[in-house]
Amino acid sequence: MTRNILCVDDEPNVLYAVERQFRKRFEITTALGPELALRAIAERGPFAVVVSDLRMPGMDGIQFLARVRQISPDTVRIMLTGQADLTDAIEAVNQGNIFQFLAKPSPPEMLGRAFESALEQYGLIQAERELLEHTLTGSVEVLSEILGLVNPPAFGRALRMRRYVAYIATALGLPKRWQYELAAMLSQIGCVTVPPDILDKIYAAEPLDEEEKSIFASHCAVAHDLLVKIPRLERVAQMVAAQQAPWNGTNDSDPVGAGAGLLKIAGDFDEQMMRGRDSHETFSEMRASGSYDPSYLSALQRIHVEEAQTEARAVKVAQLRRGMLLNADVFSKKGLLLVAKGQEVTAAAIARLNSCERAVGVVEPIYVLVRKTPPPTALNQAPPAAAV
Repeated sequence: MTRNILCVDDEPNVLYAVERQFRKRFEITTALGPELALRAIAERGPFAVVVSDLRMPGMDGIQFLARVRQISPDTVRIMLTGQADLTDAIEAVNQGNIFQFLAKPSPPEMLGRAFESALEQYGLIQAERELLEHTLTGSVEVLSEILGLVNPPAFGRALRMRRYVAYIATALGLPKRWQYELAAMLSQIGCVTVPPDILDKIYAAEPLDEEEKSIFASHCAVAHDLLVKIPRLERVAQMVAAQQAPWNGTNDSDPVGAGAGLLKIAGDFDEQMMRGRDSHETFSEMRASGSYDPSYLSALQRIHVEEAQTEARAVKVAQLRRGMLLNADVFSKKGLLLVAKGQEVTAAAIARLNSCERAVGVVEPIYVLVRKTPPPTALNQAPPAAAV
């Protein structure tokens, strides 16, 4: 973990004094003004801590630290100024999310304590990120893989939704993309309480009566009640609960609203594609309905065109590779559905098919689509499918 501190000021003497005082205690980098500082972040970042003067020509410290927050959100930011009035302090905190606001000149002891506190805060941020993006995500992936064993169609839909969500979030540069992928992976977990005959109708695109529709719609609330009990998944649980709510017509920056909107568009589009609908007609109808964020629709349409650049192949179980897309359901020789059409081939799916092949046999060939480029994902970077 980096412990580098970037100090920014338009006075060379100030920078020299800070470097001289603290170079034995910290990894100090200095930049004469905000423009050079931004270049240093781009070339040598990320920095654990950025300390900036408030009054600088061209771009003041408030504007500069707001930029830092955008390009390096984990960096802890400290404002240092010789004109410490309350108005500037409030504006700096609101715009740049400042960790500390110190008056200049600041005694070395006070500045040193501020550096130590900021580095400690950065360590906590990185530990939280590690927990959320790796430890928790790994647990969720195991949970979703278990869902695949219990209910292959539901798991297949969740994986397809995750793929769409990852593409849209990447195309639009949404922050903390991993939480949206988690929500997609867990979006169908409530289906464990839906009777199998209703699920069979859903995945076979057969019509449901009103009671069956009500039962199936309850899976969102069931998923929420399951997930909200897991620490740090409260926000993801809220996204899953609201995944069927239509877009409210505003570009809401709230992560829960964004996540729910991503799940809504991914789930509805996937449903139409599994029914064999024409994609162009589907996009036109979705756009005309006003139930989806137009920017999400545009991104998904671009993604769908790119994803359509695939090559169809017929392979054996031994030739399956991660990243392939199944172009037809995969059954055992006893007629049991093993993996659903449209699912991306995962390591767990390959392991399961290998086991079934040895035990009861798998119907071959298996029809797959191989993409020219692998899909983006914040949770893991699966290698592209190997040539068969």
